[in-house]
Amino acid sequence: MNFNELAKARLSCRKYSDKAVEHEKLVEIVKAGTLSPSACNSQPWHYVVVSEEEVVAKMPQALQVGGINKFTDQVPAYIVVCETKAQLIAGVTCDRQYYAQMDIGLTVAHLVLSAKSQGLDTCIMGAFQEEPIKALLSIPAEANIRLVIAVGYAFEERTREKPRKDFDSVCSFNQW
Repeated sequence: MNFNELAKARLSCRKYSDKAVEHEKLVEIVKAGTLSPSACNSQPWHYVVVSEEEVVAKMPQALQVGGINKFTDQVPAYIVVCETKAQLIAGVTCDRQYYAQMDIGLTVAHLVLSAKSQGLDTCIMGAFQEEPIKALLSIPAEANIRLVIAVGYAFEERTREKPRKDFDSVCSFNQW
């Protein structure tokens, strides 16, 4: 499968089988995340892999907020992506950009595509209660949870066309 096929195949999954995710696959997913680029190679991330059944069972309480993420009762594993302090090269500043959050987005893309390449499905969640997750997983106060990724085997294999804007409406060459 080439990269574009992989990107097309990756969909947000909200219905998982009860099959456990192999530890080795979770390690490979996180290793892929660590390979993502970051500003000044600062790597402002820390991943907490949640795979022990008793801890996994406590996650939905903090994830099911505002009537969403109800599917998390059946998720077999999570990767909690935390932002840590970015160490930029001295003199590198830009008031318009906050690089660490962009770097988190890049690493999450690597994580979910790696998962898909191993036959796993994911759902990226940005709505959650941060403090209960921090307490459950002993995440230090100075780290910010940016995203939580559900990881598992889809209940059923599915494909669908991803609705996308017309290419010419999102891309110009040499000038807008």
